[in-house]
Amino acid sequence: MRIGVIAHLKYPIAEPFAGGLEMHTHLLCRQLRLNGHDVTLFAATLSDPALGLEAICDQTEIAKVGTAEAGDVAFFREHHAYLSLMSRLRRSSFDVIHNNSLHYLPVSMAETLPMPMVTTLHTPPFCWLESGIRETSAPFARFVGVSEAMREQWSRVRPIDQVILNGIDLERFQWRARHDEPGHLIWYGRIVPEKGLHLALDAAALAGVALRFAGPILDQAYFDAEIAPRLTRETTYIGHLDHETLSKEIGQAAAFVCTPRWDEPYGLVVAEALACGTPVAAFARGAIPEILTPDCGALARPDDVQDLARAIARAVGLSRSACRARAEGACDVRRMITAYEGLYGEMIQAAAAGQMQANDALEDRLIA
Repeated sequence: MRIGVIAHLKYPIAEPFAGGLEMHTHLLCRQLRLNGHDVTLFAATLSDPALGLEAICDQTEIAKVGTAEAGDVAFFREHHAYLSLMSRLRRSSFDVIHNNSLHYLPVSMAETLPMPMVTTLHTPPFCWLESGIRETSAPFARFVGVSEAMREQWSRVRPIDQVILNGIDLERFQWRARHDEPGHLIWYGRIVPEKGLHLALDAAALAGVALRFAGPILDQAYFDAEIAPRLTRETTYIGHLDHETLSKEIGQAAAFVCTPRWDEPYGLVVAEALACGTPVAAFARGAIPEILTPDCGALARPDDVQDLARAIARAVGLSRSACRARAEGACDVRRMITAYEGLYGEMIQAAAAGQMQANDALEDRLIA
């Protein structure tokens, strides 16, 4: 199949990943290409060229724009990039488009395309994306949620056609039978308020267990106000790590602490920890209770540091074999790719039956 994948433009789709969405998009494209599909990734500059990259915009995160007019400039850059892309896709010959962005334009313009488009919903509804989805009337557009939690949250906007859980490459997260001694905790992710690192630090201190944390500092004011004052000899910041180094760090820990302050749509970090054999202590938010079972994780009441400390004490004693088994059963990327391939095939057949025609003029084709 000739597949066009539309990424979001905040950060490059490249390692070290800024977050779970970047990792998911990278893995999706890489695995589809390994399966023999012709994939083009429409993404920000500096994304991985091995994914069949066609850069459509400089990355637009506010830190790279300037605070005085960042909102307007970033909004316009994304708007123009997606508007231009969707106009060009009307003259392309892809078999299917996979929209992995968080922008309203691809969904609102899906009906102008000569091929079907599937949109994966990675976030709860927010005003711009919700507006675009409410307005779309494309007959061959499908919407996929990354969890039942996402299906439920989008149900008031429009029905979700299918749930396909995100997957991870289990081979890149090696299982470890034992953690390092003395046992310590790990936290990793974007260091921003909504990820709740400060609560993980408080819970680790209450539980009396050392904590190592990793990830990009994307909100320096939050780090200075909430993280720096909590640092002790029992806490270590190990930086923004590449994939291989991070997986080793996860496997060495006695437990992973997950502290989202919002309803996580999926929680790739939970799947990664389980793949390494590292039990999870987490706030019961969003899709996390769908991934964890009592033999591989311990849930705590959201934002409750004392309950999280209790969950940590329980998690460190759980079976590492059970963690890996859960990852293999529910989080394998091969399951995710098979599901998407099946969906693409159904959509292409439905579009063909509806006599959907693409303009296949050679001079108008995009790079693919």
